[in-house]
Amino acid sequence: MEILRFSVETEQRLDVFLAEKTQKTRSAIKKLCDEGKVTIDGKTAKKAGENVKVGSLIEVEIPDAVKLSTEAENIPIDIVYQDQDIAVINKPQGLTVHTGNGVHGSTLVNALLYHLDSLSGINGVLRPGIVHRIDKDTSGLLVVAKNDKAHLSLSEQIKDKTCARIYVALLEGVLKNDRGTIDTFIGRSTKNRTMMAVTNDGRQAITHYEVIKRYGAYTLCRFKLQTGRTHQIRVHSKHLGHPIVGDPVYNTKVDKFGLKGQLLHAERLELTHPTTGERMCFTAPMPDYFVSVINLLEKKTK
Repeated sequence: MEILRFSVETEQRLDVFLAEKTQKTRSAIKKLCDEGKVTIDGKTAKKAGENVKVGSLIEVEIPDAVKLSTEAENIPIDIVYQDQDIAVINKPQGLTVHTGNGVHGSTLVNALLYHLDSLSGINGVLRPGIVHRIDKDTSGLLVVAKNDKAHLSLSEQIKDKTCARIYVALLEGVLKNDRGTIDTFIGRSTKNRTMMAVTNDGRQAITHYEVIKRYGAYTLCRFKLQTGRTHQIRVHSKHLGHPIVGDPVYNTKVDKFGLKGQLLHAERLELTHPTTGERMCFTAPMPDYFVSVINLLEKKTK
């Protein structure tokens, strides 16, 4: 670990100042601020975009570099579809998408390097082919780009909201409405920087939901993402007052089913093929542990 110290000579934004001084990107500076590794006159910086005054002393804690693995690993994965441009993967619960944040290998990327003949390079050596991601303990579909042309096309579709991503989740409690839209801002929690939360100054997050079935004290819901923020469905479910069953981060209720993570599954993915222009739709059934819980609730509500 290295501690860097700088004295502010001209009033300006913190991230702009540190980007110039450290030669790191502003996104990297934001990450350091989010992790509490930047102080201003001895106090932890509140956000990367705040202004710093002349004469202030800025200290930055630079973590030791960690060598991350991008080697191919023979990890079994479910390849739902593959051609020369894209691959659609049904990711199991418990598999992290790419290295980073303390994860140094045995990720989906490591598996992709083993099983696929090519991957796009736009996201660098640590995230080749990755256009979007789903959380480690969320299962289901995601599309992978096998070349840069496909990557750019898929990224534009996500940006333009023409790539549909639909999830199913089991929530705690009984939702009042059969359907609705959650439109908030999501940013880092001020109480716990490893968590996301509904905030006043985050990024806009829009989620549409509809009830599939009610099971006494639980509700099975379908969610459609209009935006794709970190932990979006998990945070919005908590915001509704109905966190996802089994969520170890956003659900404080005791897990009664012996789960290893949240009951959240990316069941449907719709996209336009980057080369042919064909509209494609993929579906993945709920994993066995999810089905087991639903079957148990079905028996109890008969």
